[in-house]
Amino acid sequence: MTTDIIELRHKLHKYPEVSNSEYKTSERIVNYMNAFSPDEIVNLSKTGKAFVFKGKEEGKTVIFRAELDALPITEKSSLAYSSVNPNVAHVCGHDGHMAILAGLAQKIAVEPPQYGKVVLLFQAAEEVEQGAKDVVEDPEFKAIDPDFIFALHNIPGMEKHSIVVKTGSFSAASKGMTVKLLGKTAHAAEPENGISPANAISKIINQLHQLKENKNLFNDLTLLTIIHIQLGEISFGTSPGYAEIRITLRAFENEDMDMLSTHSENIIKEISEAENLKCKITYSEVFPASINDDECLNIVKQSASQNNLKIETIEKPFKWSEDFGYYSKDYKTCLFGLGAGKSQAPLHNPDYDFPDDIIETGINLFYRIYKKINF
Repeated sequence: MTTDIIELRHKLHKYPEVSNSEYKTSERIVNYMNAFSPDEIVNLSKTGKAFVFKGKEEGKTVIFRAELDALPITEKSSLAYSSVNPNVAHVCGHDGHMAILAGLAQKIAVEPPQYGKVVLLFQAAEEVEQGAKDVVEDPEFKAIDPDFIFALHNIPGMEKHSIVVKTGSFSAASKGMTVKLLGKTAHAAEPENGISPANAISKIINQLHQLKENKNLFNDLTLLTIIHIQLGEISFGTSPGYAEIRITLRAFENEDMDMLSTHSENIIKEISEAENLKCKITYSEVFPASINDDECLNIVKQSASQNNLKIETIEKPFKWSEDFGYYSKDYKTCLFGLGAGKSQAPLHNPDYDFPDDIIETGINLFYRIYKKINF
């Protein structure tokens, strides 16, 4: 690994951009990757870029993915390269993931694929769910028609350089549910002349809690978290006629997420009808579970072993979500973890910084996977 990979990571860290606004980040990546003479550069969604390296003979197409976006969080650090953009920071490690892909490009430029194609995908908007969704729906991506897609995510709290794997679901499905309850506003002295959602909110919360606790309905962990409630206006003379409830639904398995969503909707609709309320339910930030294909997972484990890396097999998926699940719905994929250190600050914390010393580990593992498929 050359020192300019670390310099690139620090520059990306210093100038972070939030989801779907990664224009300068994308430009920096293009300027850096041009030095390796990719055969093709494909524009995907708003700011995404795919760099294609073609082999001399027919073969498999493999994609390695990294993320362009940062988070709307104020960084708290004394780093020389700390974020200069207010309330934006790379505190999830996407700067490190991009650096790993850039390092892989260095190696591919020296030893281009013999068979098939290798594609280095720098994807926009991972943090807000539609990034991967936009990519898989893009005709340019469908034309690439990958056989395999791989990605890694650094994992604080796990031994540095270890490779974290799991069969099946690697990270949870999640979605944000917004419930709007429409009744009728009245004078607070005459609440009987209105239709208040207050009683319905109480019943909905109680029954959703019971649903969450009903373990017989689900195959694995499900979570249902009330994150926000708005009821009427701050006016002591008014009985409210409108309310909103925002809920995060989470499940280890996609099937459980479907069931959790259906049961939640039924509860809300039945209570709304009983309380003479109209209701509207919408979803946002929808992340499917990231499901690892057995063949891809075996390639990762074999490659890790050949690189003399410690393999950590987890029993349960991570509770956080990743939009990589949109790829695994239609393609053979594997999302795995790269240990970032047991004392590393957690993801999304203001003092998080990607550890430079695991960049080379990520590069070499991706390169080993690339060699197994394209040679």
